[in-house]
Amino acid sequence: MNLLQNILSTIILTIFFTGVAQAQSSELNCGGISSGMTVSVTTHIEAYDVSSVEISPSFPGGEQALVSFINSERRYPREAYSAGLEGRVVCGFIVNPDGALSHVTVVRGVSEDLNREAVRVISSMPRWQPGVRGGVNVPVYCCLTIPFRL
Repeated sequence: MNLLQNILSTIILTIFFTGVAQAQSSELNCGGISSGMTVSVTTHIEAYDVSSVEISPSFPGGEQALVSFINSERRYPREAYSAGLEGRVVCGFIVNPDGALSHVTVVRGVSEDLNREAVRVISSMPRWQPGVRGGVNVPVYCCLTIPFRL
């Protein structure tokens, strides 16, 4: 794996709730080892909890469109299917003020294959309608479950 893949595979997103009326402070820690070199980057991210915005972020077309997108985009990993693995992968992500999704992480996983596929599906989503607080588009931390059933 190259350095970028190492960094992306070790992303840790920690959300600290600071109150309903305030943004959440998040820290993104990335680290990787490639060719004996260690890289570590820390970025501070502020995002609101979905319960603290007036208008929650939404998938274009609504919930039915979201379910259709997941069902059409999701591919059951061959190894997981052969092993009879199934379950629900819960992912967290930030819907940015421009509607783009970022910082997709697995909150509760099933297996490495299913977790990776859930992150891929969410990462391939189109821009969402952003969350709004005080009439302004704001970054919002959301969770979404991607089911895998045999």
